[in-house]
Amino acid sequence: MLFVITQRRPQRRRPPRSGRWEAPLLSPVILTFLIAGLAFSTPREIAISRLLPVAPALAAAMWSTLPTILLGAFCLLVMIGLSFVYTDLGTPYTAAAIVAVTLAAAYASRVRLQREETLLRVRLVADAAQKVLLRPLPRRIEHVEIESLYLAAQEEARIGGDFYEAAGTPYGVRLLIGDVRGKGLSAVGAASAVISCFREAAYDEPDLRGIIHRLEISSTRHSAGFPSQELPERFATALIAEIPHGGGEVKLLNCGHPPPLLMHHGQIRVLEPTTPSPPLHFSALIGEHYSVDTVSFAPGDQLLLYTDGVTETRDRTGAFFPLSDWMGRQGSAQPRELLDRLHRDLLHHSGGRLDDDIAALSVRCPGNRDQEHCP
Repeated sequence: MLFVITQRRPQRRRPPRSGRWEAPLLSPVILTFLIAGLAFSTPREIAISRLLPVAPALAAAMWSTLPTILLGAFCLLVMIGLSFVYTDLGTPYTAAAIVAVTLAAAYASRVRLQREETLLRVRLVADAAQKVLLRPLPRRIEHVEIESLYLAAQEEARIGGDFYEAAGTPYGVRLLIGDVRGKGLSAVGAASAVISCFREAAYDEPDLRGIIHRLEISSTRHSAGFPSQELPERFATALIAEIPHGGGEVKLLNCGHPPPLLMHHGQIRVLEPTTPSPPLHFSALIGEHYSVDTVSFAPGDQLLLYTDGVTETRDRTGAFFPLSDWMGRQGSAQPRELLDRLHRDLLHHSGGRLDDDIAALSVRCPGNRDQEHCP
């Protein structure tokens, strides 16, 4: 399938038009006036004027080409003005240095802007790719409330190997969350293959085992078609959940994924699988022994599905994030509020820096006060 992404040409960054410039943008001007003032007020022997080329060099790091050249021209005029006050100041040499540095700074400024535009285009494409891979989920499917959270380990990153999806099917609301081993574009490609297959299989297969079987085939074919030299044995953990139309229960098929948490009347239950199922791409080694567990899911209950980046988040002492204890303190928080708190507390626990990508789904069956039944 070919995706064609169109986008507008990104605009170059300009100073804010709020009537007040930020101090860092004015630093080359401030530096110029500071050097000029010191040059006029200090003895000639100190030769502060020789520092004037520093101003256009600094401007190249934050200004566009034309303002950088204009600042260099102003510095040159300042130097010429100083020559009328102090004779034998070495004006020709300093003026030549100002001209040379200004030209180099103008070139550097232009190169910087071109790279910023390229980076902006790449980020726009990455954002579009993320919307295809991790498209925004509906907040409600058949009266089941669903909220999602995705955090990249690096601020510059947009997509990774963690993935999730939700769909309203003839068999009920079906959810998928998983994590591909590894990072980079190869992990993104493997995650995309799994998600694309789930979006079709979730509507076709009456049983969760049939869905995971098709995901296994898709994952195996993708790994064979796009082998990775860094990780020749690529695999993915996955968890599929199904909330039938009648409600009252949730079916879980866990293939090596961290167990979800169920909040029932303030009590937290870790939904460990009764029989472990192999991760995707491992069935050829240990066989397709998939086990489906059925758990009560009453009105008002809340289910938290997550990737291992949540529980493996460490603080400065190396302690892992206590997810079960944390969720037990959240009370009756709504799904969106729960994930917002999780986002905030994960960043606080890690000191603002995450070591792994994080994905989470919060699923809630509204209580009797919200509606009479669920779904």
